[in-house]
Amino acid sequence: MAAILPILEGFWMFLVVCATAYVSAAYHGLTVWPAPATVAVQATTLSLSAVGALYYNGLYDFRFASAGRALWGRFFRAVLISGVFIAAIYAWFPGARVRELPLAAAVVLIAFVPLRTAACRIIQSRPFVERVLVVGGGKLAELVVGELQARPSLPYTIVGIVEDATDSDLLARYPLLGPPARLPKIIEEIQPERLVIALAQRRGTLSVEDLLPWRAAGMAIEHAADFYERIAGKVALEWLWPSTLIYGRGIRVSPLGNAVRRGVSLGVAFVGLLVSAPALLVIALAIKLDSGGPVFFVQRRQGARGRAFTLVKFRTMHPAACDGSEWARDNAQRITRLGKWLRRFRLDELPQFVNMLRGDMNLIGPRPHPISNIRLFSEKIPFYALRSAIPPGVTGWAQVRYGYANNLEEEIEKMRYDLYYIKHASFWLDVRILIDTIKTVFLGRGALAADADPVISRERRLKPLKVA
Repeated sequence: MAAILPILEGFWMFLVVCATAYVSAAYHGLTVWPAPATVAVQATTLSLSAVGALYYNGLYDFRFASAGRALWGRFFRAVLISGVFIAAIYAWFPGARVRELPLAAAVVLIAFVPLRTAACRIIQSRPFVERVLVVGGGKLAELVVGELQARPSLPYTIVGIVEDATDSDLLARYPLLGPPARLPKIIEEIQPERLVIALAQRRGTLSVEDLLPWRAAGMAIEHAADFYERIAGKVALEWLWPSTLIYGRGIRVSPLGNAVRRGVSLGVAFVGLLVSAPALLVIALAIKLDSGGPVFFVQRRQGARGRAFTLVKFRTMHPAACDGSEWARDNAQRITRLGKWLRRFRLDELPQFVNMLRGDMNLIGPRPHPISNIRLFSEKIPFYALRSAIPPGVTGWAQVRYGYANNLEEEIEKMRYDLYYIKHASFWLDVRILIDTIKTVFLGRGALAADADPVISRERRLKPLKVA
């Protein structure tokens, strides 16, 4: 639904503006109606600016659906941003003005809440929502169900759990329909559109041959780990089989794709250095005036195929008296006054255009880790070696979805996103990452996402994940 809703809202906003222009012209008895091209430009400008403002204020992220006053704050901020943008457009292009614009904007504003409510209810009902039957009630099933509950915008509704155990935590929320041995009868009674198989591998009550007739009949059948990966945008490391990554097509390292990303990265780095040169000089001078120490922070990081390189950033912290923790939260007291703002808007990353030109990094990819942490991460994080299958990036899927990591458990969580990107790297995923990165840079949100979420104490000792 999160993908459909902005399209629907942009379309009806476009129609409202067009209709308002011509209805108003007819009401006032105008002999010369607004030119269709002018009305279309106006309608497109308003709808695109409104949808963009809603997106960049998180109003297509349905985790904020019950945010109360914060939700209304986001909404009115989006209205203000859209209004400022439209005013700027018409100030620069006065010939595109249509006098009915204020009336059209008022109609859109008044109709927005009831129309969004109606659209959400329609999209969350059949036939837009699939009926999902979860087969299994263990930890993997709980992971899938928890993700669906956290994302009400997803087009799935759980109709029941097929499990022979009676101690599953899922049974308090969903009906227990019977053991896997009764699955044919349960499917006949419930009529689900999708089966999500979350049975432990050791269970022999359901085989692939048992599922073939339903698959042949057109029913969607997915392993719970694959289903979770698709809806969450991250990999369930605990249930990932190494053989699927080694022998199968789980890792998409395309020579053509790598060449395209490298070409784009070179172009962005060259243009970025030219455009940002004045800003680089201003920031460098501000750092010298704000605190003592060097302008740049340099550190050895791990790149593609395990090759080490020197990463360059603007310094945002006071120099450390001695070597210590490299977690972001452990060093919060060292952040300078200027460094706080540079990190908030990711301006400290600008010197990495040089790393991109040198071939150390691409624009998009997993963030490179310090060499000093590689041994620890290799021992504690499953499949960590796969991070070096592609060049690291200035921004990446884990960065825009999670933010900074402050302990080993959060690094493991980021690895779930990094591995998802390595498995599913594509042009459209890169575009999505760039859009979210721009959102972070302009609004100053996202870089501190990890700091805003509940985290586990740094003193907690973490055990290595047990993988399949």
